[in-house]
Amino acid sequence: MKRTYYGQEYDHVSSQYNIIGERPLRPDLIDKVTGKARFAADYTLPNMLHGAVLRSDVAHARIKSIDTRAAEKLAGVRAVVTGQDFAHLAPGGPGTLARDNLAIEKVLYHGQALAAVAATSRSIARKAAKLIKVKYEKLTPVMTLDDAMAEDAPTLYDHIEFNGKSSNILSRDERSAGDIERGFADADEIVELEFNTPTVHQGYVEPPVCLADYNALGQSTLWAGSQGHFPLRSSVATMMQMEQSALHVVPAEVGGAFGGKTAAYQEAIAMMLSKKAGRPVQMRMTREDVFRAGGPGAAAKIRVKVGAKRDGCITAAFAWMAFECGVIAAPLGGGMRSAFTSYDIPNVYVEGYAAVVNKPRVRAYRGPGAPQVALATENAIDELAARLNMDPIEIRLKNAVRNGSTTQSEVFKSIGLVECLEAARNSAHYKSRLGKNQGRAVAAGFWHNGGGTSSATIHMNPDGTVSLSTGSVDLSGTRIALAMMSAEELGVSVDQIASVTADTDSVGFADNSAGSRTINTTGQAVVGATREAIEEMKVRAASGWNVTPGQVTWQDGNAVNDVTGERLSLKEICRDAQGTGGPISGTHTTRVTPGIAPSFSVHVCDVDVDPETGKVTLLRYTTVQDAGTAIHRDAVEGQMQGGAVQGIGWALNEEYVYNNKGALENPGFLDYRIPLTSDLPMIETIIVEVPNELHPYGVRGVGEAPIIPPLAAVAGAVSNAIGVRITRLPCSPPNILAAIEQAPGK
Repeated sequence: MKRTYYGQEYDHVSSQYNIIGERPLRPDLIDKVTGKARFAADYTLPNMLHGAVLRSDVAHARIKSIDTRAAEKLAGVRAVVTGQDFAHLAPGGPGTLARDNLAIEKVLYHGQALAAVAATSRSIARKAAKLIKVKYEKLTPVMTLDDAMAEDAPTLYDHIEFNGKSSNILSRDERSAGDIERGFADADEIVELEFNTPTVHQGYVEPPVCLADYNALGQSTLWAGSQGHFPLRSSVATMMQMEQSALHVVPAEVGGAFGGKTAAYQEAIAMMLSKKAGRPVQMRMTREDVFRAGGPGAAAKIRVKVGAKRDGCITAAFAWMAFECGVIAAPLGGGMRSAFTSYDIPNVYVEGYAAVVNKPRVRAYRGPGAPQVALATENAIDELAARLNMDPIEIRLKNAVRNGSTTQSEVFKSIGLVECLEAARNSAHYKSRLGKNQGRAVAAGFWHNGGGTSSATIHMNPDGTVSLSTGSVDLSGTRIALAMMSAEELGVSVDQIASVTADTDSVGFADNSAGSRTINTTGQAVVGATREAIEEMKVRAASGWNVTPGQVTWQDGNAVNDVTGERLSLKEICRDAQGTGGPISGTHTTRVTPGIAPSFSVHVCDVDVDPETGKVTLLRYTTVQDAGTAIHRDAVEGQMQGGAVQGIGWALNEEYVYNNKGALENPGFLDYRIPLTSDLPMIETIIVEVPNELHPYGVRGVGEAPIIPPLAAVAGAVSNAIGVRITRLPCSPPNILAAIEQAPGK
């Protein structure tokens, strides 16, 4: 059967649904391909000023003075702000926000914003920023986890204490199940390894941009590209000491984010400049600004110890992990929750630490904490399999969590890890042969998935078309997927639904588009709003037939009279809506999401390693994932491939390189090398569908899980190719050659 969406014909593949599972074209496709889509940099206003930031050239210092007089005198300058304009955010108040704004009292990393200027041109603003003079009392920078957690380490803050004394350790957590000591005593084989991963960048293409227009008497307006304009409104309102109702935030299209745009970078600064200048102010971060002051993914150190019986049954698993926070944050949750959670192990102990260092505040990066931990846990299981002479997938199947399994972090209901492992085992990839200097590895990944709050509103138009509004920013094609669920409910073609991301004044609250929550949580809000509209349409039809709404059913876009068999189409009901009670709409908010369901992903990676140069060539890569139900198959496959590619880059090439003064030495894509198309084979995808029983369409989030196995799969494949375990990322030629040189027998 053929279906047509937006003029494009497709084969219909779903036996259960009419629209769910299809591949309709995205409604934003034409605008993005032709350049019509409006990103934050495309918004301008009359009399708009341009902002520029002065950034610190030291990594750790007390600020003795900031002299802005020369900048203020420069022709064309209309406003200057410093941290004193935000002094209410100093540590002791809402301290985390202070590190998202201008420095107050201390410089905490190289590149931190110290002051900002608004001027009539960008060049004047930049010139003025350079005229600002700052006097420092330099302090020793703390740049690594080992330095930060040392007993005699210099501390970043006076108010952080651990074990009763000043410390850089921000938080500690632990989780356990069973008796870990007994578990290791019962083991026949034990593996112990330590892994280190670097600070990394999410690799989004679009640097953050915003436009602020302050209004002292009415609503101020902010145009910005972010992962959530409602949380952004809350942050900026707090920093500006404004009521949230006084701030209107308009979401722009987003040119990539991956967790890196979940909070304010410069929006409050722009708003303060606009307030002082009395004119709109646009601010743009440069690529170098993004690297030096944006929120990277956290560096980590993980130690693991795993024991198993000779038959492959894992008896005990231990993990110790520490994450860099940058100047403030605590990225422990994802790592703690994901450690060994793919396996049904009776005795587990997991301990985690988060420590502050003189680097930018870390942000999420697709499954924050979990990829680093999976690198360690999955490689340890690979090492066990090798010592026990077991197939890597078979040892995982033997220990995999199933429906009803309980771990130290989760109680599982309907899950598809076993199905993913079986699909990987049965794939043509896994059955293929390898050559000399080539290696293969398998890795599994788990992500809990997010819930939170979402809202949706649906309006039925008089011509039978539909307007669907949500507050969730579209990062990966969610607008079309949400429209597909609404269309499935209504029984109409998806091209009859206009799906939009509305501003903060036009729709109810929504949390960030993050944590693989959008299609799950916002999808439930869309289904709820659509069903409310359907119920109203049944009431209108029942009134005309002189029956009760309970005697009307909704079938394939029609109200059906259960008594007489008569039908009224959606279009007919909407056409007459004004005469039967007025416009028809539906609104729904998911306050507590009952349908959160975890995701599992299994990756298979083949590499070739040149033992003379250490160069790694990726030969073949397959990603298998349980999507619950794949709403839009292209979008699901794209998420799987995109996460794999980002993880491959993290494993092979990517790392922030700092000098001994705490300055980043590779703040751009020339020296910070993300994968290019020429570096990669086609990423093969296998979608597994074990429906989430708590979601109306069986959805599981799919955005986080794809990036969790690649670090382990790539590093494991390289290790198997060279015959020695790689424990420090990236798998760059120098690190590989060093590992080969240090191998036993060398």
